[in-house]
Amino acid sequence: MTGQINLHKSSTSSSTSNPHLTIKTLSENELESVEHCGSRPLTACDDTSSELQRVISQDNGEVISHSSFRGRGALSRIVRLVVVLREWAHKSLREQDQRPDSFLDRFRGPDIQTTEGHTIKETQAAGTTEDKCKKKKKKKRTWELFVVDPSGKWYYRWLLVVTLPVLYNWFLLVVRACFNDLQATYTIVWLTLDYLCDIIYIADIIIRLRTGFLEQGLLVRDLKLLSDRYVHTLQFKLDVLSILPTDLGYLAFGLHRPELRFNRLLHFPRMFECFDQTETRTSYPNMFRIFNLVLYILLIIHWNACIYYAISKAIGFGQDSWVYPNVTDPNYGYLTREYVYCLYWSTLTLTTIGETPPPVTDTEYLFVIFDFLVGVLIFATIVGNVGSMISNMNATRAEFQAKIDAIKHYMQFRHVSKELEAKVIRWFDYLWTNKKTVDEREVLKNLPDKLRAEIAINVHLDTLKKVSCLYSLKQI
Repeated sequence: MTGQINLHKSSTSSSTSNPHLTIKTLSENELESVEHCGSRPLTACDDTSSELQRVISQDNGEVISHSSFRGRGALSRIVRLVVVLREWAHKSLREQDQRPDSFLDRFRGPDIQTTEGHTIKETQAAGTTEDKCKKKKKKKRTWELFVVDPSGKWYYRWLLVVTLPVLYNWFLLVVRACFNDLQATYTIVWLTLDYLCDIIYIADIIIRLRTGFLEQGLLVRDLKLLSDRYVHTLQFKLDVLSILPTDLGYLAFGLHRPELRFNRLLHFPRMFECFDQTETRTSYPNMFRIFNLVLYILLIIHWNACIYYAISKAIGFGQDSWVYPNVTDPNYGYLTREYVYCLYWSTLTLTTIGETPPPVTDTEYLFVIFDFLVGVLIFATIVGNVGSMISNMNATRAEFQAKIDAIKHYMQFRHVSKELEAKVIRWFDYLWTNKKTVDEREVLKNLPDKLRAEIAINVHLDTLKKVSCLYSLKQI
């Protein structure tokens, strides 16, 4: 018995006398756990064990061992462990609530999922609204960037469209104002065409506000600059005057007053611009110039005929030999004869190539004098323009003939034999027949290198395709 007690005491004393041994063992275990933790990610169990070890190590300074939950105070340590576990669980839950996990979101309750579903729908709705706003902004930006290039095909085609109502107004307004029968017979047709022309005029002003211009070789697209440039021009003032609703006077004077629309004639600069671009684009500029000249002459003769009829109506038909004959005469009382007779008289007067009845009253004398002056200007214009056109058409031949004459003069001066002179002349005939009299380098010298290369490819590509080693050029 005594031996057993002594053994127990010795074992107790040995255990108390070597506390460092136990602590050292625990330190090694902690090192092993740290090594294992470094090789794998931390988990909830690792957090729990570390917390428990911290609490147990603080328990009254008692020594930690594998038998720490045995003996005296074991119950209190268990209770303390449970309290620590509960606090740790609450803390972990709070951290999880603060840090949303995308994986755990799938397993949340229906309330949370519904709330999040509403949030997702709101986000999608906001994204859809934002996309719609972007599309609207893009459309608005596209409209803001809509600028017409004055050198493009679309602009030229629009000029052709605008020229039609301009010519319509210049030819038909005056004849409708002078010949009442023409206006009264086709009133609905004239009203339809008039307001269609007004729509085209308004559209043309809008397009002019968005027509770009070149500055240092670049097309200006700033809408403010474009509008300011157009507004400060004379053409803008004429365009605005041409669309003033002067035809509201129909309410006061009736529908048979087309002279109220004479302000529509002020849109004529667009017609001149169309003619200029057509002359530049056409392959037959001389023919177009002749057509243009004839058109202007016909327009002047047409207006002069209408004015002659209006003066005759004001003086009285058949009052003297100069005015239009009495309309009560069946031979002169219908619309076609009235217009053709006036047009014939106007042509004879302005071209000064025929006899016309002499004027009687002072008004008639003044009008005839004015017509003679205009006729002289027209005749001079016709002679000058036609002569210039013919000379331009034969300019190449005249230049070529001058070269031949110079060579002939040189050969005669040097007493060249007739056989050699005949050979030289035959050579020039060959050049003219094969159209090789033009110096291509001189003609193309004003073009940039890229355009000259494109012209060369276009001219010589068919020949190059026939060469077997250049067969791949067919793909160009």
